Amino acid sequence: MAHENTPHFHNTDGLKRIEIGSKEFQCVGALPPFDHPHVYLDMGADSEVVCPYCSTLYVYNPTLEPGTSEPLSAIYHSEAA
Repeated sequence: MAHENTPHFHNTDGLKRIEIGSKEFQCVGALPPFDHPHVYLDMGADSEVVCPYCSTLYVYNPTLEPGTSEPLSAIYHSEAA
């Protein structure tokens, strides 16, 4: 199971690709209440992965800080504290 500090990303805007600064993360699909199961994805040695639920292409960008994305609007902030 992923830890609380695992970054979460969403694709509410329906983008073809999202660049991220982490190789391990969770995809939530669109923002709740239209989200899909929050799936843990790990790129391993690859530099990209496609979410099996929403088909978002996530591309690792080593110039981005871990947990960030391009665009920044793709970062999911849980309301739970």
